[in-house]
Amino acid sequence: MNGIAKGILGSAMAVALTASPALANAPGGGYEGITAMYVGFIAVILGYGVYDIFFKSE
Repeated sequence: MNGIAKGILGSAMAVALTASPALANAPGGGYEGITAMYVGFIAVILGYGVYDIFFKSE
């Protein structure tokens, strides 16, 4: 079960990292790089929060 949950979480993060910058930027705006860094940083923080709340065993 733990492996399945990590796979689902990893897949969701991959979709968030690839789809969000495309939806957030107009073409030719010049902010694609910093937006990808920002979205990636937020996705990592949210992913860790989901892991910490639901999947971490204490």
